[in-house]
Amino acid sequence: MVSSIQPSAEPGGEATAGAAAGTPLGTPGTSHRAPRRRPSTARAVAVLVLVAVAAAVPLLGPSAALSGTGEAEAPGTAGITFLRAVMFAALCVQLGEVYATRLARRVPGAPLDRAPRSWSTYAAVAGIVAALGLASVVATGNLVPHQLSDMDIGGLYASRDGRLALLEVNAFIVALLCSRSRRPSTAALPLAAVIAAEALRAHPPVEDTPLVGSGLTLVHLTCGVLWAGGLLQVLRMLRLWRTSAPGAGAAVLGLYARVAAVLLAAITVTGVCSTLRRMPPGTVLDQLTETAYGRTLLAKVLLVVAVAVLALLARRRLRRSADPVSAYSPARGEVIVLGVVVAVSALLTALPVPIRW
Repeated sequence: MVSSIQPSAEPGGEATAGAAAGTPLGTPGTSHRAPRRRPSTARAVAVLVLVAVAAAVPLLGPSAALSGTGEAEAPGTAGITFLRAVMFAALCVQLGEVYATRLARRVPGAPLDRAPRSWSTYAAVAGIVAALGLASVVATGNLVPHQLSDMDIGGLYASRDGRLALLEVNAFIVALLCSRSRRPSTAALPLAAVIAAEALRAHPPVEDTPLVGSGLTLVHLTCGVLWAGGLLQVLRMLRLWRTSAPGAGAAVLGLYARVAAVLLAAITVTGVCSTLRRMPPGTVLDQLTETAYGRTLLAKVLLVVAVAVLALLARRRLRRSADPVSAYSPARGEVIVLGVVVAVSALLTALPVPIRW
C-alpha cells in the first residue's frame, strides 16, 4: 500500500515538471516520458518467491503456529487455509480492478482504451473452485471429504455455515458472469456479498455480540481487499502507461494514495478492536506468543509494518530520487508482501480462536 505517497509525488519527475509548467497530467503529446526499462529476472524471482511463500503458509504454517501451544490442529487446516487464501486473492484481483478503473475514469486524458488486460475472469473461476472446496468441507461436517458419499449436499441448506458457503459459491458465479458482460464493474455487488458472508461466518451466534464482530470483520476485510487489489491494478496501469501517458498514471496513483491512508487507518482500528474482543488487554502479550492465533496475528502485524516501510521508501524515491521510476521497485515489493499477508490472513481464519482468560 502506497498509503503515504502524496498525489504530488508522481512516478516520473517529468510529469511533475509538466504539471508545474501548466501542462495537465496525462495530456496527450507531451514530450516528457519515463524511460522504458528492460524486463529483468528480478520480477520473475519475486513472483516465484511469492508463490513459494504462499504455498508454504498453508503447508507449514499450522504446525509452526501450533507447536508448543498445547492446542490441537483441526482436520484439514492446511487445505482450508489454501482454499481461503485463493478466495481472498480472487476478491483482491476482482475488486481491485473495479476500484482502480473507477479511479482512472476520474483522470482526464487517461487512456482507458489501453487498460491492462483484465484478470477478473480467471480470478472468478479460482474463487468458484475455492468456494466449492470450502462448501464441501462444510458439507462433511467440517471434515476433509475423501469421497462424494462423505458429503451431505442437502444438509448445506439446513445449517447457517452451509447457507453462507452456498452464498459464496453463487456470488462468485454471478461475478464471473458480470466480468464477461458489458459492465464488468457490476461484479462489485456479488463480491460484496462474499465479504459479508465471510464476516458472518467468522462470528457465529454463540459468540458474544456477534454482529459487532461481523461488522468489524466486514470493514477490515473490505479495506484490506481494496488496499491490496487496488495497488496491484494501479501498478499494472503505471507499468503499461509509463511511456505513453506517465502523467495519467501518476494521477491515478495520486487518487489511490488519498484513499490508501484511510484504508490503512480503518484496517488498524478494526484489527485492534477485533483483537481486544478475542484477547482481553491483560492477556494480549501472553497470547501473542503462547497461542497459535496470537503467533499468526503477530506475524501479520510485522508484515503490515514491512508494507508501511516499503510505502515510505517508495515515497522517498518518488520525491527525491533522480530517477523517480525507481519507486516501482518498492511498490512491487509491497504487492509481494501483501500477497503473503493474504496467505497469513487465511491461516488466521483456520486456527482455533484463543480462549478468553
